[in-house]
Amino acid sequence: MFSQHIELRGHIIDSLILPRVLDEILNHGGDFTIRRIEVGRQRTDPSYACIEVRGPTPEAVDDLVRRLRPHGAEVVREAEVQLAPAPADGVFPENFYVTTNQPTYVHLAGQWIEVKPATMDCGIWVDPVARTAMTVKFSGVRKGMLFAVGHHGIRVAPVQRSPERPSVFEFMTSSVSSEKPKSAVIREVAAEFCRAKRSGGKILVVAGPAVVHTGASEHLERLIEWGYVQVLFSGNALAVHDAEHALFGTSLGVYLERAVLAHEGHENHMRTINTLRAAGGLRAAVEKGLLRRGILYRCIRHGVDFVLAGSIRDDGPLPEVITDVVEAQRAMRVRLEGVSIALMMGTMLHSIAVGNLLPASVKTICVDINPAVVTKLTDRGSFQAVGLVTDIEPFLRELTEFLREPAQPPGREPAPATPGPA
Repeated sequence: MFSQHIELRGHIIDSLILPRVLDEILNHGGDFTIRRIEVGRQRTDPSYACIEVRGPTPEAVDDLVRRLRPHGAEVVREAEVQLAPAPADGVFPENFYVTTNQPTYVHLAGQWIEVKPATMDCGIWVDPVARTAMTVKFSGVRKGMLFAVGHHGIRVAPVQRSPERPSVFEFMTSSVSSEKPKSAVIREVAAEFCRAKRSGGKILVVAGPAVVHTGASEHLERLIEWGYVQVLFSGNALAVHDAEHALFGTSLGVYLERAVLAHEGHENHMRTINTLRAAGGLRAAVEKGLLRRGILYRCIRHGVDFVLAGSIRDDGPLPEVITDVVEAQRAMRVRLEGVSIALMMGTMLHSIAVGNLLPASVKTICVDINPAVVTKLTDRGSFQAVGLVTDIEPFLRELTEFLREPAQPPGREPAPATPGPA
C-alpha cells in the first residue's frame, strides 16, 4: 500500500468535514489511519486531524488526495502549484484544475496566494511575476496564459459552521419542505439583512417577473427605499411587466388589484416596450417623467445597480437588456464584489446562473412556490443557503414588516400609477 499524510484544521467536527473525508476515502477504495486528532474543548475552539491515506498504487493515492482537497485537506509537505500554458484562446490546458465556489489558494514560490474571486467552474490563471491568481471562465482564456494543472500546490478552505450562535443558515439546511416554520426563518433573514446593512455589506436581489405577477412589487420597492438592496439581477421580463404595471396597472394584461383581465390587455406589455424604446430606455423614461413608479424606477432613483440579462424568449428587448450572455455574465461578476447576502425569488434560470457565480461565503435565500426550484438552488453543499417553498408576496410582505423602521409610516404606499399612453 502507498500512502500520503493529510491534515484537516478548523471546525471539522461540527461542520461534518471529518466524517465526509473519511467516507470519501472508503467509498473510493482507499484506507486510512488517524495518526493524530485534537478536538476543540469549546464550540469556539478549532480541531485538528492528521490522517494517513492509503491506496494500492501511487496514482490511486493521488486520486484520493485530489478528491479530498475540496473538503479542506492539506498535504503535509505541499509541492508547488503546477502551471501550463493555454494552447489557444478559449481553451484551457489539459488536466486544468476546475474550481469550486470555496476559498482557494495556490502554493507559489513558497507562499500561499488566494485565488480571487472564489467562483465555481473556472480555471486558475496564475501570474508568477505579479504573484496573483484569478478564476477565469472559458471566454477569458487567451493563448499562452498560465493555468494551474493537476491538484498539487492547491489548497481549499471550505466554509465551516460559525463558532458563534447557530444562525438560520445553519439549522435550516434540511431537505426542502413547505412545512418549515416560515415566520421564524423570515425573522432570522430580516436580522441578517440588518447586520449586512450595519456592516456595509451589499445585498443582491435576483428576481423574476413573478414578483410583479404576485403583487409583491410594493414590498420590494420598500426594501429598495429603505436601503436593503444594493444590486438587482433580472431579465427583460421583470423590467417589462414592472413598467407595464406602472403605466397601465396590469401585468400580462391582468389588473393586479382586481385580478381581472383588461380589455385588450394582452397588448399592454408590447405597448410598454414600445413606449420605453421610444423614450430611449428605462433611465431616459424616468428622467422624462414617463416612468414614475415601480421596481426599476426605485432602483434608478436610489442608485441601485442592476443588470438585465436577455434570453431568446424576450420581446423587444428593452435598451438596457444585455443580449450577449457572456457580456451579461461579465457584468454580473463585476457587481458581485462586496455582496454578502443574495435573495433569489421566482426565477430558476437566473438564480441558478447567479448561484454559479457566487462564492460559498455569500448567504443565499431561495424563495419559490415550486419545491423543485428551491431544491436545485439550495443543494450546493453549503451551510450558507436557506430555501423556502412559498409564494413570493407573503414572503416579502412579512420580511418588510420585520424590517420596517420606526421612521417608516405604517401605511406608506408607492406613488400612484400615472395614466398609460394612448
